[in-house]
Amino acid sequence: MPTPRLSFGPFEFDSPTRELRREGELVRLQAQPSQVLAALLAQPGEVVSRETLRQAVWGAGTHVDFESGLNFCIAQIRSALGDSAEAPVYIRTIPKRGYQFIGPVTSLQALPKPPVPSRRALIPVLGAGALAAAGWYAWSRIPPKPVRIAVARFQNQSGDPTLDHFTEGLSDALTAELTTAAPGVLAVIGNAPILRQPRGFQDLVRISTELQAGLVVLGQVQRQAGQGRVLLHLIRMPDQAHLWVTRVDNPDFSSALQTQSAIARRATREFLAKLQR
Repeated sequence: MPTPRLSFGPFEFDSPTRELRREGELVRLQAQPSQVLAALLAQPGEVVSRETLRQAVWGAGTHVDFESGLNFCIAQIRSALGDSAEAPVYIRTIPKRGYQFIGPVTSLQALPKPPVPSRRALIPVLGAGALAAAGWYAWSRIPPKPVRIAVARFQNQSGDPTLDHFTEGLSDALTAELTTAAPGVLAVIGNAPILRQPRGFQDLVRISTELQAGLVVLGQVQRQAGQGRVLLHLIRMPDQAHLWVTRVDNPDFSSALQTQSAIARRATREFLAKLQR
């Protein structure tokens, strides 16, 4: 039977409640990342496969695209622990296999029960204690705010007006894919009027400020001499740093829906993989 309370570095993790604390202070972690952390801590030093984590969090009978969700769970855990993929202290990525908790883990004994105070001593503090407990409980259950990402209307730079419909459809496909890939983690904005400006008038600073978005996605559809290309840029604000570019050469414009969906899925996987590092 696994020990309920585990300690590693300045952290403690309560397995039954899945509460993470740093030096006694509660660290807010959503339900699915907490489940992933529990599964890794249950086998410290062992490589836990992605399939094992899928079954632990989503269940064997659930058929979903869990890859993006798992990637973001790992990203949230690393953020909570102050860890990184490049120089891991706690969680190491094992490419194409899974993850390994590499930090030293210590089992802690259950805390002894405090003595029960007399009724006379309890009455003066009961009201204040109940209010404080209720306030702490409400605060501790407030989930972290999702990251706001704005998807600007993609631009058809091919000079071929017949690709206008494909370009707009690709914007919508990526917006939908991002929304379903990490619910509660990403807040996706795709229909605000400011996002529909032509490329020459797309002011990233203004988009970020008006929509309070920390990330902006720009897209281009190009074609020249019979060769096509799609570029999707993930840009961090406010420094406007390009975090990633998904590039697709010679997409099949004739199969619009299938091509749009395939590009949107690929870009979403690549964006989330980049954000977890």
